[in-house]
Amino acid sequence: MSIKSGSCLCGEVNFEIEGDFDNFYLCHCSWCRKDTGSAHGANLFSSSAKLKWLSGQNKITNFTLPSTQHTKSFCSICGSALPNIQFEEKLLVVPAGSLDCDIHITPTAHIFISSKANWDKDFYKLPMIETLPSSA
Repeated sequence: MSIKSGSCLCGEVNFEIEGDFDNFYLCHCSWCRKDTGSAHGANLFSSSAKLKWLSGQNKITNFTLPSTQHTKSFCSICGSALPNIQFEEKLLVVPAGSLDCDIHITPTAHIFISSKANWDKDFYKLPMIETLPSSA
């Protein structure tokens, strides 16, 4: 069984995930786009992996959008998305970008594509630049 480590941007919150992921979804719903400020959320899901907080658990804020099951956990200092357990403690949801290690599962699917942003198209055609462009 593998152990994956993760943290927030400021380093106050650190965690480990023991076990494997069942699915890796790229979610285009409007809530995930708001959560990330991006084209989609990128979350790993597991019904069997275990989450262990190593530090900073008191720095975690949890938010559930009223009248929904949409939940986001994040560092109260830097705002980084963090793992949480949902659906009556049966499903671990881990933002892929919160992990500090390589993951060896490729995305399972794009979901909620009917909510996709109108500018989210043909990304593969854009130039690939390794660092911040000089014109930024």
